[in-house]
Amino acid sequence: MPQVFVEGVTVLGNLAIDVINGAPRSPGGCASFAGVALEASGGAGRIVAMGAEQDHALFDALLERFGDIVRVLPSNATSAFRLDYDDVDHRHMSVDAIGPSWSAADVEAADPQTTWVHLAPLLRTDFPAETLALLSARGHHIAYDGQGLVRADRLGPLVEDRHFPADLLTHLDVLKLAEDEAVVVADGPFDAAVAERLGVPEIVVTYGSEGCHIYTEAGITRVPAAWRVLDVQTTGAGDMFTACYVAGRAAGADPRQAAELASELVAGELEKRRQVRPEPLSADLAPGR
Repeated sequence: MPQVFVEGVTVLGNLAIDVINGAPRSPGGCASFAGVALEASGGAGRIVAMGAEQDHALFDALLERFGDIVRVLPSNATSAFRLDYDDVDHRHMSVDAIGPSWSAADVEAADPQTTWVHLAPLLRTDFPAETLALLSARGHHIAYDGQGLVRADRLGPLVEDRHFPADLLTHLDVLKLAEDEAVVVADGPFDAAVAERLGVPEIVVTYGSEGCHIYTEAGITRVPAAWRVLDVQTTGAGDMFTACYVAGRAAGADPRQAAELASELVAGELEKRRQVRPEPLSADLAPGR
């Protein structure tokens, strides 16, 4: 008998340790940013993340803020990245440590009970195709952050390429791609023909201050960004956007409505970040990057 799930979204992903512009280690990964989106959505939402037990203390503030929304599972490693911003929306990334690959046993431990599951991979190996097939067989709608398609699982300077297994796309209901990821996946400009070839029913491509394009069977929907937020450090904006978008879809919003809600949320959160830290770090960031 099929499982009965509650309407909402569970975010699955690895914890990450970020070193941004040489600052002390800080919590990263979608789990560190999605809580804001799930809290704002008001629907059923949960985050289950994995990381090495010796690193869990770094994420205590996350658990204190969001309480039961967040659950952390132990693993043998924690993902780690260095992010160096130079100017106007550009950053350089390197991979310091590779996190765990989610198995059937990990899905069983997470035991998502929501209609939607959003997968937030940091690298290509975080969620193998067999794990996506298992989630689909459980009866979930699956959203997937496309950075997991293009980011190679190797240490050192981040390598992005289009050599992802085709079966990673088989069970997806929503694929989100940032502009640079879309170019890698398409091996050039991303358009309706590329979207059709990928075969995912709903593809969201974000363009920072230019908003996003949503590709469905009905055509292309262009959604402008809510507003620009200047001179602010941008890490996590895409995670917040996607988590909010999927939460909106889980609550019954259509793709345009979900994108508008997500864009407004991210702009608001970046405004807060700018007020806390007013010095310029990178310019012209807008929701959804």
